[in-house]
Amino acid sequence: MYNEREVYKVSIGAACALEWPSDRMVIQVLDDSTDPVVKDLVKIECQRWKSKGVNIRYEVRQNRKGYKAGALKEGLMRDYVRECEFIAMFDADFQPESDFLLRTIPFLVHNPDIALVQARWKFVNSDECLLTRFQEMSLDYHFKFEQEAGSIVYSFFGFNGTAGVWRISAINDAGGWKERTTVEDMDLAVRTALLGLKFVYVGAVKVKSELPSTFKAYRFQQHRWSCGPANLFKKMLVEILHNKKVSFWSKLHLLYDFFFVGKITAHTVTFIYYCFAIPVSVFFPEIQIPLWGVVYVPTVITLCKALGSPSSFHLVILWVLFENVMSLHRIKATITGLLDARRVNEWVVTEKLGDANKTEPAMEGLDDVQVIDVDLTTPLVPKLEKRRTRLWDKYNCSEIFVGTCIIICGCYDVLYANKGYYIYLFIQGLAFLVVGFEYIGTCPPSTE
Repeated sequence: MYNEREVYKVSIGAACALEWPSDRMVIQVLDDSTDPVVKDLVKIECQRWKSKGVNIRYEVRQNRKGYKAGALKEGLMRDYVRECEFIAMFDADFQPESDFLLRTIPFLVHNPDIALVQARWKFVNSDECLLTRFQEMSLDYHFKFEQEAGSIVYSFFGFNGTAGVWRISAINDAGGWKERTTVEDMDLAVRTALLGLKFVYVGAVKVKSELPSTFKAYRFQQHRWSCGPANLFKKMLVEILHNKKVSFWSKLHLLYDFFFVGKITAHTVTFIYYCFAIPVSVFFPEIQIPLWGVVYVPTVITLCKALGSPSSFHLVILWVLFENVMSLHRIKATITGLLDARRVNEWVVTEKLGDANKTEPAMEGLDDVQVIDVDLTTPLVPKLEKRRTRLWDKYNCSEIFVGTCIIICGCYDVLYANKGYYIYLFIQGLAFLVVGFEYIGTCPPSTE
């Protein structure tokens, strides 16, 4: 965790409430917080649970080198970890049910070839705003069709970085946690798969988590999720090709299906086709995109992806428009990863807002020890003067520019081209402007 003031209590409490023999489990809290007040609060919470008899360890380090991968690497180096065979991992906003270990560990105990058991995420704030609904639709597709399908056919699928259980020996055999990219979870999963070990996805086991509800937080998250895989693909291409432990078809699936199509081409094709080729074609009468290419095939693909979230099916058109807008940001992040550009190792922790009404901790009713929080009335650091926000910092100028261009293309189609694309162009351009001016998601909390 990193400065997780809003969620640290429920996450630590949920971990401490896991059902397992107390003498055969240790709760390890890896805290990279830089705010001394938050660090004190987390430490007090750990001490509170320790006083109840829970075997909990509070671990900090002197710097944030390697970010999450660095913290995990140091965490596994502790002496008491050597006695452990498995590690269940949770990010700070995740709250497993008490039976999580009972429903996941047996897969590892009875199948030595399995290195990872991945559970599904359950979102406590999916109905908060339109942005969180869109995220739920995208992630439901990821879980139901990408990971579950991969697990069923014993094919590779990536580790999501949280809500999973690893065999520690598999982590060590694969070379441990590495800090070379911002997707340390995917890095470890690929190296483990190259050893010939298998992963299992258990969709019936769901772990509560929080979706970013501000567009700024979501944008930083998507940069990391798009830039990291592209950068990892570049760094592991030769290693995958030279691997002798997995079959040619497994390597082909990993390189072509998982990386090239899923992590690179998908973003590129989406933006170039829907946000560039179709709009620009109105200026060239000799370019005729067939109706099946503009309407039929995209509609079929969209409907298939929307089946993952039947309750949000009525939002499918808005979701597609939003995904097209995000393809601009994702393609920039992908290029950054491939070129090892300036922001390639940027790591901005996804902001959690927390909500006691939405995140009912699994240990509710067990809180019989009163804790007095640290006095927060006196700031530890003098308050800085608020700088004037620049226009290009307040709005997303690239989205505004692209949206304006697409609307101009729509106007040209109405006045001169008469190709009939203007309906799509107007609503897609409007979607870019809505996101550009950040009229989506919740308002970020005031920093004053």
